[in-house]
Amino acid sequence: MQPGKWVTVRDRSSRGSKNHSSVPITITNRFAPLSETPTENDCALVIGDSITQNVKIETPATIVTCLPGARAPDIKANLKVLANANRKFSKIISHVGTNDVRLRQSEITKINVKEVCELASTMSRTVICSGPLPVRRSDEIVSRLCSLNSWLSKWCPLNNNIEFIDNWKSFWGKPDLLKRDGIHSSWDGAALLSSNMAHSLRAQT
Repeated sequence: MQPGKWVTVRDRSSRGSKNHSSVPITITNRFAPLSETPTENDCALVIGDSITQNVKIETPATIVTCLPGARAPDIKANLKVLANANRKFSKIISHVGTNDVRLRQSEITKINVKEVCELASTMSRTVICSGPLPVRRSDEIVSRLCSLNSWLSKWCPLNNNIEFIDNWKSFWGKPDLLKRDGIHSSWDGAALLSSNMAHSLRAQT
């Protein structure tokens, strides 16, 4: 190699390697924060639990970070890494809550969600909360998610001027929008969730 020349080496066996693409990127490692997020302020970020695994938004430019099994503190931890790296986004959508309600600590869940929104607000002028889906699980889980959805729909716009996506209304009474596990969205459900998010992103331009 001649002096002054740089050579880029890519290790294809490395789990941490990521391919650059113009399409949304889905990260499936719960504990691996997005490390190659663009610094451009015109890029939006969607970050959430496994419900977001098939979300695809091409316009406006959006990066989707899926953290399977994540609760609000996990979302906050990943955002904190990005914040410490001085990452900024035009808009941030967070989708979290399904795993949190299983802890049966409603007030703590609310505090954790608030902290996610507060941190996201330091990284973007526009923060959007994507509400939970009406999963087909136990009556208790459904009741807790419904209560969380109701609280978010009031708390977001009144206290913080945060946009809220009411997915509950879109999915309620349509079992075909969920997979057989009753939690994750089917392909049609993922398309609807993506549409809800894309609509909210465009409305905030």
